[in-house]
Amino acid sequence: MHTLNRALALGAGGPVGAAWTAGLACGLRRGGVDLGEADLIVGTSTGAIIGSLLATGQDPGRLATPVRPADSSGTPPRVDGRRLGEAFAVLGNAASDPAGARRRVGRIALAAETGPEEAHVARMRALAGADRWPDRPLLIPVTNVETGEREVFHRASGAPLPSAVAASTAFPGVYPPITLNGRRYMDGSLRSATNAGLAAGARTLVVIDPQAHLFPPQLLQQELEVAAAHTVVTIEPDPAALRAFGPDLGDRTAWEPAYQAGLRQAADTAEQLHRAWRSGSDAD
Repeated sequence: MHTLNRALALGAGGPVGAAWTAGLACGLRRGGVDLGEADLIVGTSTGAIIGSLLATGQDPGRLATPVRPADSSGTPPRVDGRRLGEAFAVLGNAASDPAGARRRVGRIALAAETGPEEAHVARMRALAGADRWPDRPLLIPVTNVETGEREVFHRASGAPLPSAVAASTAFPGVYPPITLNGRRYMDGSLRSATNAGLAAGARTLVVIDPQAHLFPPQLLQQELEVAAAHTVVTIEPDPAALRAFGPDLGDRTAWEPAYQAGLRQAADTAEQLHRAWRSGSDAD
């Protein structure tokens, strides 16, 4: 069985978290740690944007400022505030029946008025900067709108990469569910913000979790127990980054401050991460 030396799990975090993750990845690359060299990348929700960018060998610095689709006016998403509020209310009371709550949220997602699927796919294609799946293994978790269960798209799934990214980022009330292979899918973070357990068997696992401050640490710990990596490094926003984020991870005006915060934070984490990344690459 092939051994995974280095795996990378990139978590959800809205546009602000995506910008911070891109800045972090760019700063780490400057510091000698190229996260795109991972043997496996798991990208959830906005983590799918950065995961696609890294896995296809692009420079994360291209996201220092927001990227808009070249074939449109860059129209922002049509947020359905009422449905978004309903989704948060259901998720806030999901502890007793998480799967049932995800199915209810799926119905909310289908009822929300959030614009055409094609517009969201175009936005994600522009951000991810790639049309084709990379040769390097990339997993993009999504949530089946009807069943509420997690599914995972990859190169052999028969779905275009931009559409898979769009599905994984399709948070109910913000973006429309995306049709792939005859089914509708929504945000991949509804079951887990990082889905780090999909990297099971990795020797070294790096988890970047832009919204770690919003959820109990036990949720990530459960994923790490499934992954059972020999070495785990988790990176979450530091206090300076959280100040740059502001209160709303969907606030696109915070994109550039969040990117710069990730760039600065990378300088503090590069040395620690370099040791773990080097040991993973040296594994037999």
